Amino acid sequence: MKKKVLLAFFVLLAGITVVNQMPVQAAQTQPTKKELKKQVDQMTLEEEIGQMYAVPSNGDPQAMKQAIKQYHLGGLVLFARDLAQQKRPEFQQKIAAYQTAAQIPLLIGTDQEGGSVSRLSVNPNLTGGQSFPAPKTIYDQYGFNGSEDLSRKTAQALHQLGINWNFSPVVDVTSDHKSFIFDRTLGQNYDQTANYAVRVVRGMQSAKVAATLKHFPGYGSAADTHTGLATTKRPLSQFQHDDFLPFRAGIRMGVDSIMVAHIIATNIDDKYPASLSPAAHRILRKELDFKKVIVSDDLGMGAIKEFARQQKISADVQAVKAGNDIIMSRNYATGTPAIAKAVQQGEIPRSQIDQSVYRILKMKRELGLLHQ
Repeated sequence: MKKKVLLAFFVLLAGITVVNQMPVQAAQTQPTKKELKKQVDQMTLEEEIGQMYAVPSNGDPQAMKQAIKQYHLGGLVLFARDLAQQKRPEFQQKIAAYQTAAQIPLLIGTDQEGGSVSRLSVNPNLTGGQSFPAPKTIYDQYGFNGSEDLSRKTAQALHQLGINWNFSPVVDVTSDHKSFIFDRTLGQNYDQTANYAVRVVRGMQSAKVAATLKHFPGYGSAADTHTGLATTKRPLSQFQHDDFLPFRAGIRMGVDSIMVAHIIATNIDDKYPASLSPAAHRILRKELDFKKVIVSDDLGMGAIKEFARQQKISADVQAVKAGNDIIMSRNYATGTPAIAKAVQQGEIPRSQIDQSVYRILKMKRELGLLHQ
Protein backbone atom coordinates (compact mmCIF):
# COMPACT_ATOMS: atom_id res chain seq x y z
CA MET A 1 0.00 0.00 0.00
CA LYS A 2 1.36 3.42 -0.94
CA LYS A 3 2.11 5.98 1.76
CA LYS A 4 -0.48 8.44 0.46
CA VAL A 5 -3.18 5.77 0.88
CA LEU A 6 -2.11 5.20 4.48
CA LEU A 7 -2.18 8.94 5.13
CA ALA A 8 -5.70 9.06 3.74
CA PHE A 9 -6.62 6.20 6.04
CA PHE A 10 -5.59 8.16 9.12
CA VAL A 11 -7.28 11.33 7.90
CA LEU A 12 -10.55 9.43 7.42
CA LEU A 13 -10.36 7.78 10.82
CA ALA A 14 -9.65 11.07 12.54
CA GLY A 15 -13.19 12.13 11.67
CA ILE A 16 -14.91 9.36 13.63
CA THR A 17 -17.30 10.52 16.32
CA VAL A 18 -17.50 8.01 19.15
CA VAL A 19 -20.90 7.43 20.70
CA ASN A 20 -21.93 5.37 23.69
CA GLN A 21 -22.69 1.82 22.62
CA MET A 22 -26.00 0.40 23.75
CA PRO A 23 -26.92 -0.46 26.43
CA VAL A 24 -24.16 1.46 28.23
CA GLN A 25 -25.12 4.53 30.23
CA ALA A 26 -21.94 6.11 31.53
CA ALA A 27 -23.70 8.11 34.24
CA GLN A 28 -24.87 4.96 35.99
CA THR A 29 -22.75 3.20 38.59
CA GLN A 30 -21.01 -0.10 37.95
CA PRO A 31 -21.39 -3.05 40.35
CA THR A 32 -18.67 -3.69 42.93
CA LYS A 33 -16.68 -6.93 43.09
CA LYS A 34 -18.84 -8.02 46.00
CA GLU A 35 -21.99 -7.37 43.99
CA LEU A 36 -20.59 -9.31 41.03
CA LYS A 37 -19.85 -12.30 43.24
CA LYS A 38 -23.37 -12.11 44.66
CA GLN A 39 -24.74 -12.07 41.13
CA VAL A 40 -22.75 -15.20 40.28
CA ASP A 41 -24.01 -16.94 43.43
CA GLN A 42 -27.61 -16.24 42.42
CA MET A 43 -27.27 -17.65 38.90
CA THR A 44 -28.38 -21.15 37.98
CA LEU A 45 -25.78 -23.53 36.56
CA GLU A 46 -27.35 -23.26 33.10
CA GLU A 47 -27.25 -19.45 33.27
CA GLU A 48 -23.58 -19.57 34.21
CA ILE A 49 -22.69 -21.97 31.41
CA GLY A 50 -24.55 -19.73 28.97
CA GLN A 51 -22.31 -16.83 29.97
CA MET A 52 -19.31 -18.96 29.01
CA TYR A 53 -20.46 -19.25 25.39
CA ALA A 54 -19.34 -16.81 22.71
CA VAL A 55 -21.37 -18.10 19.79
CA PRO A 56 -20.30 -17.55 16.18
CA SER A 57 -23.28 -15.98 14.46
CA ASN A 58 -25.14 -18.05 11.86
CA GLY A 59 -26.13 -14.87 10.02
CA ASP A 60 -29.82 -15.13 11.01
CA PRO A 61 -30.66 -12.30 13.46
CA GLN A 62 -33.98 -13.81 14.54
CA ALA A 63 -32.42 -17.19 15.29
CA MET A 64 -29.57 -15.56 17.19
CA LYS A 65 -31.94 -13.48 19.33
CA GLN A 66 -33.89 -16.61 20.22
CA ALA A 67 -30.69 -18.45 21.15
CA ILE A 68 -29.50 -15.53 23.29
CA LYS A 69 -32.76 -15.63 25.25
CA GLN A 70 -33.13 -19.39 25.54
CA TYR A 71 -29.54 -20.28 26.41
CA HIS A 72 -28.53 -17.14 28.36
CA LEU A 73 -25.61 -16.63 25.98
CA GLY A 74 -22.81 -14.40 27.15
CA GLY A 75 -21.37 -13.41 23.81
CA LEU A 76 -21.82 -13.29 20.06
CA VAL A 77 -19.12 -13.43 17.39
CA LEU A 78 -19.71 -11.56 14.13
CA PHE A 79 -18.34 -12.49 10.72
CA ALA A 80 -18.26 -10.74 7.36
CA ARG A 81 -21.81 -11.77 6.48
CA ASP A 82 -23.09 -10.12 9.67
CA LEU A 83 -21.65 -6.76 8.63
CA ALA A 84 -22.33 -6.88 4.89
CA GLN A 85 -24.86 -4.79 2.94
CA GLN A 86 -26.16 -2.66 5.79
CA LYS A 87 -26.06 1.02 6.54
CA ARG A 88 -24.69 2.08 9.90
CA PRO A 89 -28.05 2.83 11.62
CA GLU A 90 -29.45 -0.50 10.48
CA PHE A 91 -26.44 -2.39 11.81
CA GLN A 92 -26.51 -0.50 15.13
CA GLN A 93 -30.20 -1.35 15.52
CA LYS A 94 -29.45 -5.03 14.95
CA ILE A 95 -26.76 -5.01 17.64
CA ALA A 96 -29.08 -3.14 20.00
CA ALA A 97 -31.74 -5.83 19.41
CA TYR A 98 -29.23 -8.54 20.34
CA GLN A 99 -28.45 -6.67 23.54
CA THR A 100 -32.14 -6.27 24.35
CA ALA A 101 -32.57 -10.04 24.01
CA ALA A 102 -29.88 -10.67 26.62
CA GLN A 103 -30.56 -10.73 30.35
CA ILE A 104 -26.92 -9.77 30.94
CA PRO A 105 -25.36 -7.49 28.31
CA LEU A 106 -23.45 -9.35 25.62
CA LEU A 107 -19.86 -9.36 24.59
CA ILE A 108 -20.04 -8.64 20.85
CA GLY A 109 -16.80 -9.80 19.27
CA THR A 110 -15.20 -9.92 15.86
CA ASP A 111 -11.84 -10.47 14.15
CA GLN A 112 -10.66 -7.00 13.18
CA GLU A 113 -6.92 -7.50 12.70
CA GLY A 114 -6.53 -5.42 9.56
CA GLY A 115 -5.26 -6.60 6.20
CA SER A 116 -6.44 -10.07 5.19
CA VAL A 117 -8.61 -10.46 8.32
CA SER A 118 -10.70 -7.31 8.47
CA ARG A 119 -14.43 -7.65 9.06
CA LEU A 120 -14.95 -3.88 8.80
CA SER A 121 -13.55 -3.87 5.27
CA VAL A 122 -16.49 -5.90 3.94
CA ASN A 123 -18.86 -2.94 4.17
CA PRO A 124 -17.53 0.62 3.64
CA ASN A 125 -20.97 1.99 4.59
CA LEU A 126 -20.25 1.18 8.24
CA THR A 127 -17.04 3.18 8.44
CA GLY A 128 -17.29 5.91 5.84
CA GLY A 129 -15.13 4.07 3.35
CA GLN A 130 -12.10 3.72 5.60
CA SER A 131 -9.37 1.21 4.85
CA PHE A 132 -7.79 -1.07 7.45
CA PRO A 133 -4.25 -2.03 6.44
CA ALA A 134 -2.38 -5.04 7.77
CA PRO A 135 -0.35 -4.59 10.98
CA LYS A 136 2.92 -5.05 9.08
CA THR A 137 1.96 -2.39 6.53
CA ILE A 138 1.25 0.21 9.20
CA TYR A 139 4.35 -0.68 11.20
CA ASP A 140 6.63 -0.50 8.17
CA GLN A 141 5.36 3.00 7.36
CA TYR A 142 4.68 4.52 10.79
CA GLY A 143 6.34 2.33 13.42
CA PHE A 144 4.87 1.64 16.85
CA ASN A 145 3.17 5.04 17.08
CA GLY A 146 1.24 4.20 13.95
CA SER A 147 0.31 0.79 15.36
CA GLU A 148 -1.07 2.35 18.52
CA ASP A 149 -2.92 5.07 16.65
CA LEU A 150 -4.46 2.54 14.29
CA SER A 151 -5.56 0.28 17.14
CA ARG A 152 -7.22 3.16 18.99
CA LYS A 153 -9.06 4.48 15.95
CA THR A 154 -10.10 1.02 14.82
CA ALA A 155 -11.49 0.40 18.31
CA GLN A 156 -13.39 3.67 18.11
CA ALA A 157 -14.97 2.50 14.86
CA LEU A 158 -15.92 -0.84 16.44
CA HIS A 159 -17.28 0.85 19.56
CA GLN A 160 -19.45 3.16 17.52
CA LEU A 161 -21.07 0.11 15.92
CA GLY A 162 -21.69 -1.62 19.26
CA ILE A 163 -18.82 -4.12 18.97
CA ASN A 164 -16.98 -4.30 22.28
CA TRP A 165 -14.51 -7.17 21.89
CA ASN A 166 -11.81 -7.50 19.23
CA PHE A 167 -9.92 -10.74 18.63
CA SER A 168 -6.71 -8.85 18.00
CA PRO A 169 -3.74 -8.37 18.09
CA VAL A 170 -2.01 -11.38 16.60
CA VAL A 171 1.28 -11.65 18.52
CA ASP A 172 2.53 -14.83 16.89
CA VAL A 173 6.03 -14.70 15.44
CA THR A 174 7.49 -16.65 12.53
CA SER A 175 10.39 -16.09 10.17
CA ASP A 176 8.78 -18.34 7.54
CA HIS A 177 7.20 -15.98 5.02
CA LYS A 178 5.31 -18.91 3.49
CA SER A 179 3.68 -20.00 6.74
CA PHE A 180 -0.07 -19.78 7.23
CA ILE A 181 0.12 -17.09 9.91
CA PHE A 182 2.91 -14.83 8.59
CA ASP A 183 0.78 -12.26 6.74
CA ARG A 184 -1.29 -11.69 9.88
CA THR A 185 1.73 -11.03 12.10
CA LEU A 186 3.79 -7.89 12.62
CA GLY A 187 6.57 -9.60 10.66
CA GLN A 188 9.17 -8.67 13.28
CA ASN A 189 11.07 -10.47 16.06
CA TYR A 190 9.80 -11.40 19.54
CA ASP A 191 11.05 -8.24 21.29
CA GLN A 192 9.51 -5.94 18.70
CA THR A 193 6.27 -7.94 18.74
CA ALA A 194 6.19 -7.56 22.54
CA ASN A 195 6.42 -3.78 22.12
CA TYR A 196 3.68 -3.98 19.50
CA ALA A 197 1.45 -5.90 21.94
CA VAL A 198 1.81 -3.13 24.51
CA ARG A 199 0.93 -0.43 22.01
CA VAL A 200 -2.08 -2.19 20.53
CA VAL A 201 -3.55 -3.25 23.87
CA ARG A 202 -3.20 0.29 25.20
CA GLY A 203 -4.70 1.89 22.11
CA MET A 204 -7.58 -0.54 21.73
CA GLN A 205 -8.66 -0.70 25.36
CA SER A 206 -8.54 3.09 25.71
CA ALA A 207 -11.66 3.07 23.50
CA LYS A 208 -13.52 0.56 25.73
CA VAL A 209 -13.01 -2.36 23.36
CA ALA A 210 -11.45 -5.49 24.85
CA ALA A 211 -8.23 -6.60 23.17
CA THR A 212 -7.27 -10.25 22.72
CA LEU A 213 -3.71 -11.53 22.44
CA LYS A 214 -3.58 -14.53 20.15
CA HIS A 215 -2.71 -17.36 19.65
CA PHE A 216 -1.27 -18.74 22.91
CA PRO A 217 1.21 -20.43 23.40
CA GLY A 218 2.50 -19.07 20.07
CA TYR A 219 1.61 -20.32 16.61
CA GLY A 220 5.08 -20.23 15.10
CA SER A 221 5.16 -21.86 11.66
CA ALA A 222 2.54 -24.53 12.40
CA ALA A 223 0.01 -25.53 9.73
CA ASP A 224 -3.47 -24.03 9.40
CA THR A 225 -5.77 -25.39 12.14
CA HIS A 226 -8.83 -24.15 10.24
CA THR A 227 -8.48 -27.23 8.06
CA GLY A 228 -6.92 -29.90 10.28
CA LEU A 229 -4.62 -30.81 13.14
CA ALA A 230 -1.26 -29.07 13.37
CA THR A 231 1.67 -30.07 15.57
CA THR A 232 4.83 -28.31 16.72
CA LYS A 233 7.70 -30.07 18.47
CA ARG A 234 9.44 -26.94 19.67
CA PRO A 235 10.81 -27.31 23.23
CA LEU A 236 9.00 -25.62 26.12
CA SER A 237 12.14 -23.58 26.78
CA GLN A 238 11.78 -21.97 23.34
CA PHE A 239 8.19 -20.96 24.09
CA GLN A 240 9.30 -19.58 27.46
CA HIS A 241 12.24 -17.63 26.04
CA ASP A 242 10.62 -16.41 22.83
CA ASP A 243 6.90 -16.93 22.20
CA PHE A 244 5.77 -15.92 25.68
CA LEU A 245 7.45 -12.48 25.44
CA PRO A 246 4.57 -10.70 23.64
CA PHE A 247 2.01 -12.39 25.88
CA ARG A 248 3.85 -11.30 29.03
CA ALA A 249 4.08 -7.74 27.70
CA GLY A 250 0.38 -7.61 26.93
CA ILE A 251 -0.52 -9.08 30.30
CA ARG A 252 1.52 -6.39 32.07
CA MET A 253 -0.39 -3.80 30.05
CA GLY A 254 -3.68 -5.26 31.35
CA VAL A 255 -5.02 -7.04 28.27
CA ASP A 256 -8.61 -8.18 28.82
CA SER A 257 -8.38 -11.59 27.15
CA ILE A 258 -6.07 -14.17 25.60
CA MET A 259 -7.09 -16.66 22.91
CA VAL A 260 -5.65 -20.17 22.97
CA ALA A 261 -4.63 -21.88 19.72
CA HIS A 262 -5.62 -25.30 18.44
CA ILE A 263 -2.04 -26.39 17.75
CA ILE A 264 -0.65 -29.45 19.55
CA ALA A 265 2.59 -28.33 21.20
CA THR A 266 4.00 -31.75 22.05
CA ASN A 267 6.42 -30.48 24.70
CA ILE A 268 3.57 -28.79 26.55
CA ASP A 269 0.94 -31.48 26.03
CA ASP A 270 1.45 -34.34 23.59
CA LYS A 271 -2.21 -35.38 23.67
CA TYR A 272 -4.45 -32.34 23.57
CA PRO A 273 -4.44 -29.24 21.34
CA ALA A 274 -3.56 -26.21 23.47
CA SER A 275 -7.16 -24.98 23.45
CA LEU A 276 -8.24 -28.25 25.11
CA SER A 277 -5.12 -28.73 27.24
CA PRO A 278 -5.14 -28.29 31.04
CA ALA A 279 -1.32 -28.11 30.91
CA ALA A 280 -1.33 -25.15 28.49
CA HIS A 281 -3.88 -23.30 30.61
CA ARG A 282 -1.91 -23.92 33.80
CA ILE A 283 1.13 -22.32 32.18
CA LEU A 284 -0.93 -19.29 31.20
CA ARG A 285 -2.42 -18.94 34.67
CA LYS A 286 0.58 -19.89 36.83
CA GLU A 287 3.73 -19.13 34.86
CA LEU A 288 2.46 -16.03 33.07
CA ASP A 289 0.19 -15.03 35.98
CA PHE A 290 -2.75 -14.17 33.72
CA LYS A 291 -5.83 -13.42 35.81
CA LYS A 292 -8.35 -12.30 33.22
CA VAL A 293 -10.45 -14.04 30.55
CA ILE A 294 -9.12 -17.01 28.56
CA VAL A 295 -11.08 -17.77 25.39
CA SER A 296 -10.72 -20.75 23.09
CA ASP A 297 -10.25 -20.33 19.39
CA ASP A 298 -13.34 -21.38 17.43
CA LEU A 299 -14.14 -25.00 18.34
CA GLY A 300 -15.81 -25.41 14.96
CA MET A 301 -12.46 -25.30 13.17
CA GLY A 302 -11.21 -28.39 11.37
CA ALA A 303 -8.47 -29.25 13.88
CA ILE A 304 -10.91 -29.59 16.78
CA LYS A 305 -13.62 -31.33 14.79
CA GLU A 306 -11.03 -33.89 13.70
CA PHE A 307 -9.60 -34.31 17.21
CA ALA A 308 -13.02 -34.64 18.90
CA ARG A 309 -14.06 -37.22 16.33
CA GLN A 310 -10.88 -39.24 16.82
CA GLN A 311 -11.07 -39.11 20.62
CA LYS A 312 -14.88 -39.43 20.79
CA ILE A 313 -15.18 -36.48 23.17
CA SER A 314 -17.23 -33.32 23.50
CA ALA A 315 -14.90 -30.47 22.57
CA ASP A 316 -17.06 -28.04 24.55
CA VAL A 317 -16.76 -30.09 27.74
CA GLN A 318 -13.03 -30.61 27.31
CA ALA A 319 -12.49 -26.90 26.61
CA VAL A 320 -14.10 -26.06 29.94
CA LYS A 321 -12.16 -28.83 31.72
CA ALA A 322 -8.97 -27.38 30.28
CA GLY A 323 -9.64 -23.99 31.87
CA ASN A 324 -11.17 -21.74 29.22
CA ASP A 325 -13.47 -19.10 30.70
CA ILE A 326 -15.21 -18.59 27.37
CA ILE A 327 -15.59 -21.18 24.66
CA MET A 328 -16.23 -20.09 21.09
CA SER A 329 -18.70 -22.68 19.85
CA ARG A 330 -21.98 -23.07 18.02
CA ASN A 331 -22.81 -26.24 19.97
CA TYR A 332 -24.54 -24.50 22.88
CA ALA A 333 -27.73 -26.60 22.52
CA THR A 334 -25.87 -29.87 23.18
CA GLY A 335 -22.88 -28.40 24.97
CA THR A 336 -24.81 -26.70 27.77
CA PRO A 337 -26.40 -29.92 29.13
CA ALA A 338 -23.14 -31.83 28.56
CA ILE A 339 -21.14 -29.30 30.58
CA ALA A 340 -23.84 -29.22 33.27
CA LYS A 341 -23.70 -33.03 33.50
CA ALA A 342 -19.90 -32.91 33.85
CA VAL A 343 -20.29 -30.45 36.72
CA GLN A 344 -22.98 -32.53 38.42
CA GLN A 345 -20.80 -35.65 38.15
CA GLY A 346 -17.80 -33.90 39.65
CA GLU A 347 -15.68 -33.84 36.48
CA ILE A 348 -15.68 -30.02 36.51
CA PRO A 349 -15.78 -28.20 39.88
CA ARG A 350 -18.71 -25.80 40.24
CA SER A 351 -16.21 -23.39 41.80
CA GLN A 352 -14.34 -23.32 38.48
CA ILE A 353 -17.54 -22.34 36.66
CA ASP A 354 -18.20 -19.64 39.26
CA GLN A 355 -14.69 -18.25 38.85
CA SER A 356 -14.96 -18.16 35.05
CA VAL A 357 -18.29 -16.35 35.15
CA TYR A 358 -16.92 -13.88 37.67
CA ARG A 359 -14.03 -13.09 35.30
CA ILE A 360 -16.49 -12.66 32.44
CA LEU A 361 -18.66 -10.28 34.45
CA LYS A 362 -15.59 -8.30 35.51
CA MET A 363 -14.63 -7.92 31.87
CA LYS A 364 -18.13 -6.75 31.01
CA ARG A 365 -18.00 -4.30 33.88
CA GLU A 366 -14.66 -2.88 32.69
CA LEU A 367 -16.22 -2.34 29.26
CA GLY A 368 -19.04 -0.37 30.85
CA LEU A 369 -21.68 -2.98 30.00
CA LEU A 370 -22.99 -3.57 33.50
CA HIS A 371 -24.89 -0.92 35.38
CA GLN A 372 -27.31 -0.71 38.30
